[in-house]
Amino acid sequence: MTPMPRAVNKRGPNVRGSTPPRWRRLAINVFIVAHIFIVSCWAIPISSSWRLAVRNFVTPYMRWTGLFQAWDMFSPVPKNANSYVEAIIHYQDGNTRTWAFPRMSHLDVWERYSKERYRKYGDLLEVTPALWPDAALFAARQNNNRAVPIKTVFLVRYCAPIALQGEVAQRSESCDDDVLYSRPIHAGDLK
Repeated sequence: MTPMPRAVNKRGPNVRGSTPPRWRRLAINVFIVAHIFIVSCWAIPISSSWRLAVRNFVTPYMRWTGLFQAWDMFSPVPKNANSYVEAIIHYQDGNTRTWAFPRMSHLDVWERYSKERYRKYGDLLEVTPALWPDAALFAARQNNNRAVPIKTVFLVRYCAPIALQGEVAQRSESCDDDVLYSRPIHAGDLK
């Protein structure tokens, strides 16, 4: 029995052991170095004008990748409220339904792992009005399963203060439940 000839390509006789082209290695290395620099500039706890300029420049990348991180949990003044956003869907027949974005406290360990981005999205949703129209439309599409059409979607922020150990939690103006956004829904919106 004669042995099978080995595959030969332009890079040499051993296809599996050949090294990638130089430009590909360079591109990968540039990406890794840039990524480490971007994450470091984002996470470093130093306030300076150059860091703020870099952070503003890289914010779209950090949000797109889901790697943004707010360090207020570890800061001298940690987050003092537990808040979340829910959608209240009003149907044409007068019925109402509440729909919640996934919340980590309501999920098991495996679901938390796969839906961690929802927690970050929820944190961002509370303070970014540009996201509200799409979030309301998403909630409407998730609940468009009845014969009765949807009339309006409201995004409501619920908030509960977190008390320091040994203190009683006090409600403040910054921690009131309130309607963030309302959107009338038309038939064409749900396609």
